[in-house]
Amino acid sequence: MMAVGKTTAGQLCAKRLGWSFLDSDAQLLADTGRTAQEIFDVDGDEALRTLESRVLVEAIAHPVPVVVAVAGGVILSEANRALLVDSGVVVWLRASIATLGDRLARGGSRPRLGEDPKRSLHDLYRTRHGLYASVAGFVIDVDDLAPEEVVARIVAETGLGGEQ
Repeated sequence: MMAVGKTTAGQLCAKRLGWSFLDSDAQLLADTGRTAQEIFDVDGDEALRTLESRVLVEAIAHPVPVVVAVAGGVILSEANRALLVDSGVVVWLRASIATLGDRLARGGSRPRLGEDPKRSLHDLYRTRHGLYASVAGFVIDVDDLAPEEVVARIVAETGLGGEQ
């Protein structure tokens, strides 16, 4: 989900493992010159999801080990879910709706939240929860964890990187 800490944890995890890092939202901006919100506003949800899927395919084809902070909406596509499961270790960073709401209230625009962000967040969570669960190899509950603690749990749960 948005605001769960994918970018922060992903960057730290990649550094700890000595891997590359790719953030779907940053790559989308680099490829198009527009944010996810701008694409959503101008071209609509389907266009955004198509571009996010393309970014995912490119990230997975990366020639060296990479930690990917995947756009939350990628999970809506069955093909993307299959690609995620087949491509490596999928870690679901899970946060409560209360935590997500608090983080989103701190700023930044997000696609799909519209005029009633709390209701939209509940709807997104309800829609996506089972989809995230269906692809996750591991779940890390992040509500009360600092980013470094999230990374330590990812490394411990996945066995990637060993003790460093």
